[in-house]
Amino acid sequence: MIFLLVFFPILLPFTSCNFMQPNAVSENVSLTSYQPFAERSRAVTLEEASTLQLHENLPRIDGATALYPLYAAFVQAVYPEDDYYPLRTSTVNYPLVTSSTTAQAFTRLINGDVDVIFTAMPSETQFQAAEERGVEFHMTPIGREAFVFFVNRRNPISNLSTEDIIKIYTGQITNWSELGGNRNDIRVYQRARNSGSQTMLEHIMGDNELIEAPAEDVYIFMRGIVERTASYRNYRNSLGYSFLFYTTQMVRNNEIKLLSINGIHPSRKTIMNNTYPYSNVFYAITVTRDNENVNRLLEWILSEQGQYLVERTGYVPY
Repeated sequence: MIFLLVFFPILLPFTSCNFMQPNAVSENVSLTSYQPFAERSRAVTLEEASTLQLHENLPRIDGATALYPLYAAFVQAVYPEDDYYPLRTSTVNYPLVTSSTTAQAFTRLINGDVDVIFTAMPSETQFQAAEERGVEFHMTPIGREAFVFFVNRRNPISNLSTEDIIKIYTGQITNWSELGGNRNDIRVYQRARNSGSQTMLEHIMGDNELIEAPAEDVYIFMRGIVERTASYRNYRNSLGYSFLFYTTQMVRNNEIKLLSINGIHPSRKTIMNNTYPYSNVFYAITVTRDNENVNRLLEWILSEQGQYLVERTGYVPY
């Protein structure tokens, strides 16, 4: 999850016990539709055999929900064919390749339960937790993505400035009429702390203190914000945020409208030409590389074939 502004955070709570009490909304995004080697998997495939084939000491992988379609494609190209079911099926064991959300993925990486995770940059809390455990993050940039804000499609607002966003999330602007919209209070949804998208928002805010959202407006899963913003009951008020690929390819909710920022609409083109202000890098992150296959996998991801899968999946190659 680097911002092309001076700040940076993907995508992105350090543990499942968050500092705020988030509303428990199911993610309800079909990760299994991207499951490697599954029949009719949506995971992108190479047009030729991969130059890297791993058969033993397979790296244990976890990461952000929004990046699962990408690292599922990596696995499908490089790992031996098997049943890499992405979701945890018991309270004890995780699959070899899973998607446990950004927060849990960082927890597992720091604890040594996984070899590599695919996410945005860690939050300050996650950096501190790594330091306390005596480990250091090794971050390999592998692609670029856009952090986006959205409203209900019925909202007449189509553009916000960074200054507008800061004023909204510090409570200085509380009504859409102050921005040229209708006279309705702004309902600002947030994610749980240390989630990838919340970390992104905090970087935009800089030293400005975020307003504390009511518990019912804080969501563990990104889908919760999309659903609430799309709801006809909230169309006059809602403001949410997420990542471009997740919003447009994984959820595909036509009831929300992506906002331009500083007059620039988020798209692959504006990410590539560096004009969209909230473009960011996402990473393959490790804490140790004792497994040589981890190094081999990371090198392959940065190769022509790996970057081809980044682009074909829907992201911008690094």
